[in-house]
Parts: sequence; C-alpha cells; structure tokens
Amino acid sequence: MRTNLRRLLAAILLFPCLALAQAYPSKPVRVIVPFPPGGTTDLIARIVQPKFQEFIGNTVVIENRSGAGGSVGALEAAQAAPDGYTLLMVFDTHAVNHHIFKMAPDPFKAFEHIMLMVTSPSLLVGVSNFAPNTLAELVERAKAQPERVTYATPGSGSSNHLGALLLQQYAGIKMTQVAYKGGGPMIQALLGSHVDIAFISTPLILPHALAGKVKAIAIGGKQRIAQLPDVPTLAETYPGFEQTSWFGLLAPAGIRKEISMRVWKEMARTLEVPEVRQRLAERGFDVRSSPPEEFLRFVQSESDKLGKLIRDNRIEAE
Repeated sequence: MRTNLRRLLAAILLFPCLALAQAYPSKPVRVIVPFPPGGTTDLIARIVQPKFQEFIGNTVVIENRSGAGGSVGALEAAQAAPDGYTLLMVFDTHAVNHHIFKMAPDPFKAFEHIMLMVTSPSLLVGVSNFAPNTLAELVERAKAQPERVTYATPGSGSSNHLGALLLQQYAGIKMTQVAYKGGGPMIQALLGSHVDIAFISTPLILPHALAGKVKAIAIGGKQRIAQLPDVPTLAETYPGFEQTSWFGLLAPAGIRKEISMRVWKEMARTLEVPEVRQRLAERGFDVRSSPPEEFLRFVQSESDKLGKLIRDNRIEAE
C-alpha cells in the first residue's frame, strides 16, 4: 500500500514537469546570434531555423546582437529569463571571451550548455593579389618582412586570431592582426584586399576560394578536404598543428531540465534531416550533436587550453 502511494505521489510530482515540457513553447523562441549577419554562426542559425521551428512547434526568431567578440549578445542572453524562450548560438569565442573581455559573462555560471552542434576546419587563405601562393612562400615573406603581413580576424581571442598566433609560433614569424566586428566584415575586407591573409572557417570562405576570389593556402584541420584536394594541411608542414572552429547552443543558467532536453532533442532531430545535413556538409561543416555533459566538458577543456595561449600572448580587448 505504501509502495503504491509513493508511486502515485511520484507520478503526481512528475506530471507538472511533463506537462510543462509538452506545453513549451507557447510563444516564439528567439535565438541570439552574437555576431553580425553574414558570418558563420549566422549561416548555421539560418540553415537550421526552418526545421528547428517546425520540430519545436513555434516560430524561431534569429536576432543578431554583435559586439566585443560575441560578449554583447552573450550578456543579453545571460540576463534573459531561463524559460527556454531565449537561446544563444555561440562560436568558439564562447570558451575564451571571459579571459579577454571584462563584460563577458562567465560561461560556466551564466549558461546551460545544450549542444555542440557542428565543427569545421579553418582555411588559411590569401587575397587574390597577395604574392605568396603556398605556405612556404608565406612564411618566407613574413620572415623577410616582420609584422608587414596582415591577417584579418573577427575579434581578439577568436579561433581566427588564435590560429594565426599558433602559425606564428610554429613558423617563428611575426604578423599583424587587423580585427573586424564579425565574420561578415572580415570577409568583405578580404574580398576588398584590405588585408593579406586570414584563418577562416571553411564554410564561410569556401565559395570564395572555389570562385578564385581568394587563394587557399592551407587547411587547418587534420585532413585535406574533398572540395580542395590539392590544398595541403598545415600539419603536413608543422606536425601537431590543428585549428578547428566549433559552434554550439546554450540557454541561460537555471533553465528547467525538461525544457533544455526538449531543445536538445529537437535540435538533434533538425541536424539529422538529410537536406539540413547536406547543406551543412556542402559548406564544410561536420555535424556533432553532442549531449550537454559532453559539450560542457569540451568547453571547459577549450577554455583551459586557449586561456593559457591568451595569457602567454597577453591578448587583451581592442
């Protein structure tokens, strides 16, 4: 009798949680992209938006809130109600911004990590009128003219910036950073030949490389990519070199477990849709769909590793 009563009480206590998850969302869900339109994070958000809103059962609105390497949008998301109606799509700067920007929220206290969505290797490219065509020629130029070669980034601490720092360490060269406010402006600077080179996530720059608007010099990932089979990896010259971009989904800390898992479930379903996977693959993305615990461990590892690189190079906010 007591056992049955305990079961009944447990069911009664569980019912509101189940009902809440089923009722969510009863109004539009906004996804904050903390970068301008046209960047890689924005591209991913717009690829997944149609199916995600279909699966979750309400309108999904993408809002671009750029500034301070993604910290402006992150702070807005962190201050939102943890009810599942505000989500944050992040770039790899999420793991390092708190090392650089005073305004950046603590990634481990301010957010619930929902999913590592996709990753992509970085591509080292040069503008069309940049004389060096190979990695060896680039290094030779940089050694002959220290700090004269310029590289574009969407902000200090981004994977683009850290990739260039790693190359300088491996090759023993010095180059000069030119920071822009997001991936879109960075691309425009490259296409306009306002800088010499850049590390950029493959999906964002691949169409321009295939069209000959920029020259592909090297791949930052462990393997060559099918779209550019003749372009070598940096690891072929510098063993151990790897530069990969990643993108994930967060919610404000304090969100109810059943709501965060509903978000994870529907985003995982979205990333399994063949046409979504195809659009991502065509642009060089690898789908991950990592569960929350695994994503959190990954971000903690990235923060520890890259935090040291930032301190060693004394990287500060512009």
